[in-house]
Amino acid sequence: DAAIVAAVSAQPAMAALTREARAAILERMADAVARRQEELGRLIQSESGKPITYARIEVSRCVDTLRASADAARALAGAEIPLDAARPGEGRLGFTRRFPIGPIASITPFNFPLNLVAHKVGPAIAAGCANVVKPASATPLSAIRLGEIAMEAGVPRGGISVVACDRRTG
Repeated sequence: DAAIVAAVSAQPAMAALTREARAAILERMADAVARRQEELGRLIQSESGKPITYARIEVSRCVDTLRASADAARALAGAEIPLDAARPGEGRLGFTRRFPIGPIASITPFNFPLNLVAHKVGPAIAAGCANVVKPASATPLSAIRLGEIAMEAGVPRGGISVVACDRRTG
């Protein structure tokens, strides 16, 4: 409940971030993950039993996911749409604007405990949405660490929460 309240409270700050601010947060996250590749690889290995070679690959994929999300943040904008596909639309244009949908919930599996969290967190930040992450109960540590990295990178307070549950409740 507290994580949901925090996300709702943080949503205006998340939505107010400019495209470049959201991209910069994601780039800082990617840089931090890249700097901590060995630490994060060992964390994935210890919590999931994944061989270290595959854990390191997952960390590299996480960096790529966050960088792709930064690119998406820069690209998310409105569009101009010609309406002349039908005669009544001749000479008319439609316009779209980007509106963050609001706080989202992300439930992630155990098999890629870092990168699949990044697949949820990265696009949420890119779009300006607060996020409550519920990682698999068997592998919460990677998600918690990525949440910490997001906060260090400048996500507004409450803009990301990681809610780890034990195996009986989550």
